[in-house]
Parts: sequence; C-alpha cells; structure tokens
Amino acid sequence: MSKLTPKQQAFGDYYIETGNATQAAIKAGYSKKTARVIGQENLLKPAIKKYIEKLNKQIESERIADMKEVKEFWTSMVRNNKLEPKDRLKASEYIAKTNGAFLEKVEHTGDMDLNIVINYGENDD
Repeated sequence: MSKLTPKQQAFGDYYIETGNATQAAIKAGYSKKTARVIGQENLLKPAIKKYIEKLNKQIESERIADMKEVKEFWTSMVRNNKLEPKDRLKASEYIAKTNGAFLEKVEHTGDMDLNIVINYGENDD
C-alpha cells in the first residue's frame, strides 16, 4: 500500500468516524473552501480507499462475534445456575444444534423415477 500522508490518514480515520467526506476533510485539516472537492477526491484515491477498507474490516471483526465466542457465551449460560432452567436449556440446545446433534439422516437405497412437469399456463397454439 502506498504511504499515506498524515492528512490522508487523518482523513481516513475521520471518514470512518463521521461517514462524511467533507467533514472528514475539514477535521483532517483541509481548507473548508475545498473540503467538499478534496473529500470526494480522497475517496477515489486507491491508497486511501484501501486504508478505509482496512479500517472497516478491523471494526467489523471487533464488533461481530465469531462462532467460538458465541459458543463460549452459550456455554456460560448453561453453567450459570442463577439463570432460569428454560434459558439454560435453550442455550444447550443451540450448542447441540451447532455441533450437529439434531441432524436427521434419511437413507434411501434403490432406484427412483422422477418426473418434473412445469406448467407455464395454457398454450395458445
């Protein structure tokens, strides 16, 4: 990634914070007179776009729980004796489901004929 100037990096940081290119440009130290144009131009620059994308991915991964974290939360609920039994049971059900405990398997042996008819309405022939 190309090296960003301190102003460009600040622009990216403020853009993530505000979601507004003009405000981000002003906060980053660009002139108020040219902030609107500079803000839009900055959003088109590949290095700044990549920086903003990187920040967004970082924020997303910090805010969204992964399955390990979710399962740990459910496990803490199952083990918490202060919770209602129905809540603990529901948490254990979620753990079991994500581990495949309730999969129903249907086995079929032999041949099977299958005819599919698609009716698109009446023919005007």
